Amino acid sequence: MESRTLQVLEFPKILNSLSGLTVSEAGAEACLKICPLDSLEAVNHSATLFEQGAAWVKESGFSLKSFPPIDGLFTYLDRQAVVIDQDALFALKQVLDNVYFCRESLRGFEDRGWDILWKSLFAYEWPVKTVSAIQRCLDPDGRIKDESSPGLMDVRQEIRSIHQRCTKRVKDFILSENLGNAIQEEFMTISSDRYVLPLKVNFKNKIKGIIHDYSQTGETCYFEPIFLVDTNNRLQELKKEEREEEYKVLKYMTGLIRDELEGIEEAYAGLVNLDILMAKVALSNKYDGHALQVVDEGNPKLMKARHPLLALSDEGVQPLTIELLSGQHALIISGGNAGGKTVCLKTLGLISLMAFSGLPVPAAEGSTLPLWKNIFVVMGDEQSLEENVSTFTAQIQYLKRAWDSIDSQTLFILDEFGAGTDPTQGAALAQAVIDSLVEKRATTLIATHFPALKAYAMANDYVRAASVLFDPGTKKPLFKLAYDQVGASIALDVAREHGMPAEILERAEKYLLLDGSDTTSVLDRLNEMAVQREEELEAVEIERAKLEKKRANLETRFQKERGKVLDNIQSQAQTIVKQWQAEKLGRKEARKKLAEVKEKVDGLAPTKPTAKPKFSFEDIVPGIKVSYQAWNKPGTVLEVNQRKKQVKVDIGGVAMWVKAEHLGPAGKTKAAASKGPSTVSKEPSDLVVEVDLRGNRADMALAELERAMDGALRKGAGKMEIVHGRGTGALRREVHEFLKHYPAVASFNLANEERGGDGMTEVKLK
Repeated sequence: MESRTLQVLEFPKILNSLSGLTVSEAGAEACLKICPLDSLEAVNHSATLFEQGAAWVKESGFSLKSFPPIDGLFTYLDRQAVVIDQDALFALKQVLDNVYFCRESLRGFEDRGWDILWKSLFAYEWPVKTVSAIQRCLDPDGRIKDESSPGLMDVRQEIRSIHQRCTKRVKDFILSENLGNAIQEEFMTISSDRYVLPLKVNFKNKIKGIIHDYSQTGETCYFEPIFLVDTNNRLQELKKEEREEEYKVLKYMTGLIRDELEGIEEAYAGLVNLDILMAKVALSNKYDGHALQVVDEGNPKLMKARHPLLALSDEGVQPLTIELLSGQHALIISGGNAGGKTVCLKTLGLISLMAFSGLPVPAAEGSTLPLWKNIFVVMGDEQSLEENVSTFTAQIQYLKRAWDSIDSQTLFILDEFGAGTDPTQGAALAQAVIDSLVEKRATTLIATHFPALKAYAMANDYVRAASVLFDPGTKKPLFKLAYDQVGASIALDVAREHGMPAEILERAEKYLLLDGSDTTSVLDRLNEMAVQREEELEAVEIERAKLEKKRANLETRFQKERGKVLDNIQSQAQTIVKQWQAEKLGRKEARKKLAEVKEKVDGLAPTKPTAKPKFSFEDIVPGIKVSYQAWNKPGTVLEVNQRKKQVKVDIGGVAMWVKAEHLGPAGKTKAAASKGPSTVSKEPSDLVVEVDLRGNRADMALAELERAMDGALRKGAGKMEIVHGRGTGALRREVHEFLKHYPAVASFNLANEERGGDGMTEVKLK
């Protein structure tokens, strides 16, 4: 992609905005180096990476902490026999701590399938030794800990002991000599790594010792008494030993870092890339941007697109739809001055550059672009006085330079091409250029005022015409596009709007009438009809959106209410069964009440049954799993009544008679659970035992589970399904703790979402 194209379409301004959203210097610099990618695979990979990153931020609220640049550290370590200093080690600690925080945050969403996000940012060998050593040797403020080495521990303990002795001796000395009035502020301080007394200047000759320095005011001298000289000399020796021990620690740490340098560099690079990704997400939030779908070939289709720079600065910018239909290769835009033609050209060009660079763009979902390897732009006043080149000549020279590079993967943007010469010849040349670009199958976007070019747009099938609209009453631009029509230039109206003297405008209108080429009234009528059509389409779209939203709300409300009713009915059925088991109800009375409950369920079934698979009555035998379609829940067949064509089904611990026509194959629905174990397979190795622990206290649930597992082992079952429900998760944790220590358990895991998710645990027995 030409650097000139990036400058003309103002791509660097987007990168500047992006870099301002980073949290690190390295991230900001990397943003400024972003450029369009040259392969469809790379573009789609970048788009997927952005989508997964945006989803991560939305679900977790993740935000990246700032971190220092450490590029210089890697350059420094290229030299042999160098040892990093404490500041560099602390900067590395900040980076690795930040990376560890990011990795752990993303690990919490492993079930989301964000593989590209993880592989792009964190797929490297983690520098375990370096991280562990830094944690052991550096405190949170970057100081080397005493525990870093035995030698350092001994030296610092002796230094602290000297400090305690010095403090005691100084206090005793001041009290014995009655020097309380001679001391400024504290009893003792340190100057040049030696313990000294902050003594008032007028007392300096009353005590034997050495003056090391004076305060800025000159009222205080830092005085070392004679009795502290030997102690301070020993302190200097210990300080030297301390520095030597610290150097040994830093040398050891440098060796570890060299051993794991590749992983550390990749971790830092991943963190910088994450900074860029988070900046992209922040940029998309500023203008509701999306990752654009880019395809290998096809026609551009931008839905409700806004110029990115205008979208960043103005919330009220008018969206545009820029689209070419099948078989069309050029879009010619006409219409009034200052109506948005150039903005339209730049919108397509800049959004294309951003999409090919992996940046989110302000366009509606469903927008697509073909991958253009080259984008050429003829725009603005390109004359050069120094090179004696006019605007028209500059356009021709640029077209000549780019011509051999144009092919089917090229976008060519022409703004007022040929306007710098005779209108008739300029229009003819523009038509010829478009014809040749179409032959090369390049996509072309042109803004023009030439009447001949407008007629050309309406007359050719491979070219599409569009017009920028203006308000019929005020003649002010609406910054909208109307397709398959041309627009008037309304130059006189624009001149009037900007204060052109009335007498000049009157003369211009007379000349226009004498020329006989005034089609303003016809084009005004077309514009008025197009504006009316756009308003009607907008009204229809708004109404459609309202209806869709209302329908979605009603559907959600219906499903919620239906679920509540079904849960209530199921609870009633379970209560009836429990009362019968406790002999509070007779068998006939219980069956009668269950039948009443069943009638309520049947009343909730859809009036038009959904097309679900069914099987014949002869296929239904005790022990198989079925789906009760009224509840959309699975169950196990207990008995079959051949005469009445009814089946007794156990659904979640509730046994009830239903008509066979209301049953279907269970498929991959959630497995039915029942109080106590029940077998569902005839082969012992495939035998699955189910147990429902919901509603029990932890101790009772574990006792029930243990009995069920004993029974399963006696029957030779290979698997168990334990229904413990979601709730607070307390019962699930108790069950998992029990399974960890049960000797007959080979492995266990939560069921997938369609079979119960974290409300059920699947166990594989030994």
